[in-house]
Amino acid sequence: MSVSHYENFPVGSVLLPRHLREAVHAIYRFARYADDVADEGDLDAAGRLAELGRLEAGLDAIARGDTGLEPLFADLAAAVARHALPLAPFYDLLSAFRQDVVQTRYRTFAEVIDYCRRSANPVGRLMLALYGENDSRSIAMADGICSALQLINFLQDVAIDEKKGRIYLPQDDLARYGIAENGLGADVPGWRPMMLQQIERARRMLQGGAPLGKRLHGRIGLELRLVILGGERILQKLHRSGGDVWNARPVLTWRDWLYMLWRALRAV
Repeated sequence: MSVSHYENFPVGSVLLPRHLREAVHAIYRFARYADDVADEGDLDAAGRLAELGRLEAGLDAIARGDTGLEPLFADLAAAVARHALPLAPFYDLLSAFRQDVVQTRYRTFAEVIDYCRRSANPVGRLMLALYGENDSRSIAMADGICSALQLINFLQDVAIDEKKGRIYLPQDDLARYGIAENGLGADVPGWRPMMLQQIERARRMLQGGAPLGKRLHGRIGLELRLVILGGERILQKLHRSGGDVWNARPVLTWRDWLYMLWRALRAV
């Protein structure tokens, strides 16, 4: 299993209250489809941007209260209306996906975090809204968790993203360790210390938001604790390999899941 904001979305989870499942499925379908438009298939950049523009027009239609929408938007409109969900997170997601089409390098960590703010944080904010948890402290911690999970996913997928022509590692960090962007690899001098720095930064961010998992009660708290523990386990595996994601891309096994469930149930 990968740790990313969509693959950790609790779609179909037994932990998800029944009255929220349709809404979560609608949100997931929209986000997953939009992400695939930016990343998958054979469309050229212009075609991807045009389809993302069509998705934005669909959000505009929801905002106007239009009827007769296609299923993707009709289901989303129903979820927005039933649970009073904000539309801003959906627009933020589309902004990030557009960026994926046109931008393949990030000069600084601040630029990476700005991308995470729009590509990952909206998911956490929408889940909090579904559960009626809208206080500023919860939102801030959720943002930290989601950004950390996005960073962890970037670290997991350095080799995969490189094949797509994308590098999410900050260019100034690579330069600081003497790593050329056309020479990424576990055997490159400076790779291990550079990755350990990235791992530690993501770990601190994840820990900063982790108290939210105990602060939220019931199923959402348990779900969130599992997600946080999954991120921690991936970071541990990345650390052990020194960031060698070419020969040992970290994934969660059933043993990890048993351990995580035990930890999540005890952390109350």
